[in-house]
Amino acid sequence: MQDCCRELKNHLGNFIIMTDPISDLLIRIKNAQAVAHEQVLVPFSKMKFAMANVLKAGGYLTEVERKSKKTKKTEHEYLLLTLKYEEGEGSIQGIKIISKPSRRMYIKAEGIHPVHSGYGLAIISTSQGVMNSRDAKKQKLGGELICEIW
Repeated sequence: MQDCCRELKNHLGNFIIMTDPISDLLIRIKNAQAVAHEQVLVPFSKMKFAMANVLKAGGYLTEVERKSKKTKKTEHEYLLLTLKYEEGEGSIQGIKIISKPSRRMYIKAEGIHPVHSGYGLAIISTSQGVMNSRDAKKQKLGGELICEIW
């Protein structure tokens, strides 16, 4: 918990610039679940917070908390995500990242299809906010298809 807000550094001591924070969020969740961690810490952003709330509503996370930590001169915000396990197995079986910084993928409302025969969900960034694929299809909204989770 102490090093949750430190900057990432490479082996030479230089700061690393994160180019895809959304993928970082999803991979941190996937890796933490693979080693059976109860919680995972993620640097805060509004997009990550919205995605985490969609995952919580979809039954993949049990709790999403926005916290902050003060250091000497600055204040760092982060998300504390509590992972969900059922019968000893993680609730997330797989994650497929669709939209990337090098290739954004957009989809119309008519093009939204069920993920893994309805057992998964897709996260879509629409003009009305970040939501799962079922809600976007009901509201007839398209947008950027961020990822699929099952």
